[in-house]
Amino acid sequence: MSATTTRLVVVHAGLSQPSSTGLLAERLAAATSDALLERGQEALVEVVDLRDHAQALANALLTGFASGALREALAAVAAADGVIAVTPVYQASYSGLFKLFFDALRDGELRGTPVLMAATAGTARHSLVLEHAMRPMFAYLKAVTVPTAVFAASEDWGASGSVDRGLESRIGIAGGELADLVTGQPAERTRTDDFTVTVPFEDLLGR
Repeated sequence: MSATTTRLVVVHAGLSQPSSTGLLAERLAAATSDALLERGQEALVEVVDLRDHAQALANALLTGFASGALREALAAVAAADGVIAVTPVYQASYSGLFKLFFDALRDGELRGTPVLMAATAGTARHSLVLEHAMRPMFAYLKAVTVPTAVFAASEDWGASGSVDRGLESRIGIAGGELADLVTGQPAERTRTDDFTVTVPFEDLLGR
């Protein structure tokens, strides 16, 4: 592997096919790859679809041993230069499948690894899951999370997987921040309003 190649591993816990979680993961991987190219790095992207490892994860929980494709996926994450982690929101937190995967990592395997966090849900009311659930988990694992976490609600998606401008902007910013961490370059200071409300306040109150 050349010195200008970056290992990027994308972990997502989408269950349907296709899923908004998988689509967001793809968008984030593309944005990060583009940002890495701008910094003189080529991204080698590996996608870990946790739906394919559900049974193996349950077995690993019971036996304490990961085998086969799951072991390879865990090894890829441990060796990654950067990780993109995307989960659907269930019961106001990350999914059980998502948590099982990161529980299966050995202690210290994510220490110092840059991680871009993202989540999807049906309503913007769940956006704080990124800060009250995901960021503390990755902090415990000693990962280095990028400042901008990306949340996508149902209203952020248009026809054929298109995204609104606000989500597109957040994806681009987060991808650039991950690229900065991976390459060790100082982050560009970008003025943006992370608290822009795309849903009318009265609609949020009525949900």
